[in-house]
Amino acid sequence: MTTSPPRDHQATGGLPPLLPAPRRLLKHPRLMHYNRLAALVLLANAAIAWAARPLDDATLGHAALANLALAVAVRQQYVINLLFRLATSAPTSWPLRVRWTLGKVYHFGGLHIGGALAGTAWFLALTITTPSGPLRAVGWTLIALLALVIATALPPFRSRHHDHFERIHRFGGWAALALFWTHTLLSSPGPWEVGVLAVVTFSVALPWLRLRKVDVRLERPSSHVVLARFDHGETPFAGSSTAISRSPLKEWHSFANVPAPGEPGFRLTISRAGDWTGSFIDDLPRQVWVRGITTAGVANIEVLFTKVVYVATGSGIGPCLPHLLAAQVPSRLVWATRDPRATYGDALVDEILAVQPHALVWDTSRHGKPDMVSLAHEAYRDFGAEAVICISNKKLTWQVVHGLERRGIPAYGAIWDS
Repeated sequence: MTTSPPRDHQATGGLPPLLPAPRRLLKHPRLMHYNRLAALVLLANAAIAWAARPLDDATLGHAALANLALAVAVRQQYVINLLFRLATSAPTSWPLRVRWTLGKVYHFGGLHIGGALAGTAWFLALTITTPSGPLRAVGWTLIALLALVIATALPPFRSRHHDHFERIHRFGGWAALALFWTHTLLSSPGPWEVGVLAVVTFSVALPWLRLRKVDVRLERPSSHVVLARFDHGETPFAGSSTAISRSPLKEWHSFANVPAPGEPGFRLTISRAGDWTGSFIDDLPRQVWVRGITTAGVANIEVLFTKVVYVATGSGIGPCLPHLLAAQVPSRLVWATRDPRATYGDALVDEILAVQPHALVWDTSRHGKPDMVSLAHEAYRDFGAEAVICISNKKLTWQVVHGLERRGIPAYGAIWDS
C-alpha cells in the first residue's frame, strides 16, 4: 500500500495525448452509449412510421404497446442480469475495441428512455385520431400522466428532487399501466394486445411479489459509515446490488453486495450521503425491506478484460470490494478517502490490503485531493491493465471516465440514470 504519494502524482504531463477530434467527439458525454441507444430506438420508430404509411389505428396501437413493453422489460431485474451475462460472455481474446463496446452494457437505460418517448408519441397520435367518447377520454388522461412521468424524469428535476421523481415514476407508472389496460379493453383487443399487457404487468409486479422484511446486523465504525450484514438465506454474486428500504412505498436505495468468499450472507457499505443514509446510520434499524433479486452492476464488466484498475473515492470502495475479494480478474486499486482507518475501521482496511497489498490509498486528510485522472492512468500504465472502472461521485466519475476515454483508454463508471 502507498499512503504517502510521490510529488509528481499531481502532475498531468504523463497523460497520453488526446484522440483525434473525430474519435474524441464520440467520447463526449452527450454522445455516450446511453444517449445513442435512445436515439437508435427513436430512429427505428421513425423508420417504421415512414414505411407503414398511411398509419391506421391498429398500427398506432401496436407500436405504442410494443414500445411500452420495451421500456418496462429492459428495467426488469431478470432482463438486466441477462443483458450483462450476454455482454460479458465474450472471451478476452476478442479485439479490445469490441470488448470496450460490450462493456457499455450498463447503458441499457437508453432503451428504456427511447421506448418510453416513442411509445408516448405513438399513443399521442392514436389518441388524436380517436373519436370522442370514453376511449378518447382515457387516452388523453393517459397522455397527461405519461407527460408528467417523462417531465419529472428529466435530469434537472430528477437530480434536485429525486424522492419525488421516484414516487411519481412508481405510482405514475402503475396508474399508466392500469389506464393502458382500460384503453385496451375498451378497444376490443385481440390476444396479442392482452398477452403483451399481461407480460408487462407480470414484469412490473414480479419484484414486489418477493417483497419481505429481513433482519440486519449493523456495525458503525464511525459516524460516517455503517456496515450492514445480512444472512436471510441468500448469498448474492460479487458486484451485484440489493435495494433496501425502511418504507417500501416511499423510497428505495441500492447498495453493492459484498459477499465474503466461502461464507453465507453478504454486507453492504452504507455511507452518509443524504437524509436517508444519515438517518439510517444514526438510528441503526434492526430490520429493513428488500424486494426482487440482486442485479448486476457496472463493475461486473471486469471479466471482459485481462486486467483492470479500480478507482474509488470514499465509500465508492463498497462496490469495488466484492470484486477485489473475489479476485476473478487481476486488479489494482486506487482509493482516495479521508482518514481510511478512522472512517471505515481497521478491520475493513486490513481486509482490503490483504487482497490488494500494492494498492494506492490516498489519505485526503493528509495529502489533499489528488488528480484522479493522473493516478488512474499511472496505475493503468504500470499494471498493464486493459480498462479502468471508477466508482465515485458523479462529477469525479465523469472526469475520470471521459478524461481517459478521450485518450483511448477504456473506462467505465455509473451514469446516474435511475
